[in-house]
Amino acid sequence: MMFRFILIFLALSYQLSAVSLISAQNTQESDQQINDFSLSGYGEKGKKSWEIFGKSADVFTEDVQLDDVIGNLYGEDEDVKLTGDKGKFNKENGQLRLEDNVVITTSSGARLTTDSLEWDRKKQVVSTDDPVNIERDNMIAVAIGVTGEPNLSKVSLEKDVRVDIKPDQGQGNEEKIIITCDGPLEIEYEKNIATFYNNVKVEREDSTIYGDRLDIYFSTIDSSDSPPGFMHNKIEKIVAKGNVKIVRGENVSYSQEAVYTLVDKKIILSGRPKLVISSTGDFDDASFGN
Repeated sequence: MMFRFILIFLALSYQLSAVSLISAQNTQESDQQINDFSLSGYGEKGKKSWEIFGKSADVFTEDVQLDDVIGNLYGEDEDVKLTGDKGKFNKENGQLRLEDNVVITTSSGARLTTDSLEWDRKKQVVSTDDPVNIERDNMIAVAIGVTGEPNLSKVSLEKDVRVDIKPDQGQGNEEKIIITCDGPLEIEYEKNIATFYNNVKVEREDSTIYGDRLDIYFSTIDSSDSPPGFMHNKIEKIVAKGNVKIVRGENVSYSQEAVYTLVDKKIILSGRPKLVISSTGDFDDASFGN
């Protein structure tokens, strides 16, 4: 009799252990699995302002895990599309994290690619610490880390920045220009300016410019197909500031500021300019300030 009681007790103990194990596994699973997940937000007058799609979704208490994610942001002047292989949407703070093959495309033609991206829907800010690549018209920028607006009209590329500006025949940019800096690079398309900081280097076909800071001023284009004040990649002038050095062949100039205009291809040096000239012909287009 005692032996039978022991067997029954062991059997019950095993069943309880199995139930406990199953319960522990269930707590790690999603509350609900959904195919073709979608979520939308609306602004004033019931106009849709954003939406998120996923091919499939695992719904947890705080997060929604998504596959094949598409996010759309509808602005007054420009629309933005975000895509990624995977995503996690936080139901509490409205933030969306995208991972693997992340791409941002804007209706004006800008494109950003990276490995992961955080989209703060409430603050309307995107950010990542991963390498990024941004393309717009004839300009390609690569860096590590970026923070900015989803439509890429105002962004800050954090470090190890390189910008390649390809020749744009007939638009004033008839030479390839490569600009590098330690970072950051701040781009404000509404103000038509890009500012490079720390260890800036500009490589042109016939010269190299060094400085602590570099401002590039772009021209705007008037087109019915572009948002108001849209910046074109036609460079009007380059302004280098702080410990400026310009190397042209064997000739070197030093100053605190240098202004290079692409239309007339002239350089104006100011702030204690100094020239070290090996031949007299190379600086015929340079002017001097105080």
